[in-house]
Amino acid sequence: MLVTSTFFEPGFRGGGPVRSVAHILDAAAPGVAPILVTRDRDLGATEAYPGLSGRWVDRGRARVFYLPRRRPRQWYGLWRQLRAARFDLLYVNSLWAPMSLVPILAVRLRLLRADRVMVAPRGECSPGALSLKSGRKRLFVTGWRRVLRSLGVEFHASTEREAADVRGMFPWATVRINANQTGLPLEPAPVPAPVPGPLRLVFVGRIAAMKNLALALEALAGVGRPVTLDVYGPIEDAAYWRRCEALLAALPPNVRATYRGSLAPSAVLDVFADHDALVLPTLGENFGHVIAESLAASCPVLCSDRTPWTSVLRDGGGAVPPELTAGAWAAEIERWAALSPKQRHAARLAAGDAYRRWRADLAGANILDLVRGAADSG
Repeated sequence: MLVTSTFFEPGFRGGGPVRSVAHILDAAAPGVAPILVTRDRDLGATEAYPGLSGRWVDRGRARVFYLPRRRPRQWYGLWRQLRAARFDLLYVNSLWAPMSLVPILAVRLRLLRADRVMVAPRGECSPGALSLKSGRKRLFVTGWRRVLRSLGVEFHASTEREAADVRGMFPWATVRINANQTGLPLEPAPVPAPVPGPLRLVFVGRIAAMKNLALALEALAGVGRPVTLDVYGPIEDAAYWRRCEALLAALPPNVRATYRGSLAPSAVLDVFADHDALVLPTLGENFGHVIAESLAASCPVLCSDRTPWTSVLRDGGGAVPPELTAGAWAAEIERWAALSPKQRHAARLAAGDAYRRWRADLAGANILDLVRGAADSG
């Protein structure tokens, strides 16, 4: 099987899809030996990973090639190696990324041989994602759907909701629903003792319109009680970050917000342990790894209703404001800021319980195993 993904380990700034692809490779059945092609650098990085550019690396049964940006000779060499094989599946992670478009077109033009093609859109078909640069996307999809249909492309969705979004764009599509697997622990982290002081919020995510940090900052401008906010994440969209910087500068004295840069995966759970709640007014998530990580640290989540987590959060994992507006979010944050240290501690215990229930129900085969099984039965 040939897998492509724009970003992969040791990078981490690409967010949840990096962890999803890593688990897909690591958890595949013994008979599956995937090949992954990925970029040789992390999101937003100008330098390649040390010692990896243009190299093959073994990762368990998988082999990973780190594709350099401007070395056509190495691209040609990689194509010759891949062209010599016939793959039972081409599995791409994105609907629009060049790392998906190029191999799909190569199969269409018979420059690569693959019996089947599967696309994991990773939330790109959601209404929130499509609302960004919508004109360009509509124009692109008009022609691209013909290519995908001619190849009989299948889609991998993480939830029923994402499957419905895919079918909205591609009514003819065959969609396989397979929940994202996770390497998170079965039990949540122990809850630290109550901490006096203002409400401690944290935002963890890419600094881009899709994650909607600006709305959280607009909401905080309308909160009257003391609140702190730590912002972690790579700056993906410089223009959007300038807007966020202006909102940060305009916050009232009772709100102390600080941008702390990117967050290494090894530090994520510790950061959540030091905060009272994750704030995530996202425009849409097909899964939402950061939500699972927050709950695994027994940290409640204040989140929009555009994720698969709404029932988990309303069942004790946090809160889902009724509207994606600054006013609704300001009211919810104000309510949390009014909680006593003892009440915030109880909310953390409830978040841990919600995570425990969710984690116990998490099951399902690896998507690569499912596709291979379907092919064998066919």
